[in-house]
Amino acid sequence: MAAEVIGKMMSDENVFSFAPAQDPKLLSPLVLAYMGDAVYEMFIRQYVISKPNHRPHHLHRQSTRYVSAKAQAKALDKWLPLLSPEELDIVKRGRNAKSGTSPKNTDILDYRHSTAFECLIGYLYYSKRYERLKELLFMAIEPVEQETSHR
Repeated sequence: MAAEVIGKMMSDENVFSFAPAQDPKLLSPLVLAYMGDAVYEMFIRQYVISKPNHRPHHLHRQSTRYVSAKAQAKALDKWLPLLSPEELDIVKRGRNAKSGTSPKNTDILDYRHSTAFECLIGYLYYSKRYERLKELLFMAIEPVEQETSHR
């Protein structure tokens, strides 16, 4: 069993090669959002580390500007006119998913939209639509970058 898993990992170009147990279209929107959260966090961490200041506190402060529910909801609003019908369906599923928890630091609307944002990221990641994922992720950081350059 372990040899099969290692063999599969070695044959895949992506270091994160464990495929989901189901087709991405069949996964719960909360499962997709769970993975989307991790993918987006990794993207943002790599992005802030690509910048010159590497003090841990600074990295954390920079990252939180991108990964907050409010920033994610704002990015989703920017994406909406550009999404395909399939992507819009995934967003709606994510927005309407009931997580069973209440948001701690944001309002419920931003929380639902950030879940939809993460759900689409997870879906594109598991569907291996990496170019589209990259396109949307770079769009997501633009508003925060513009805000920073105007300060």
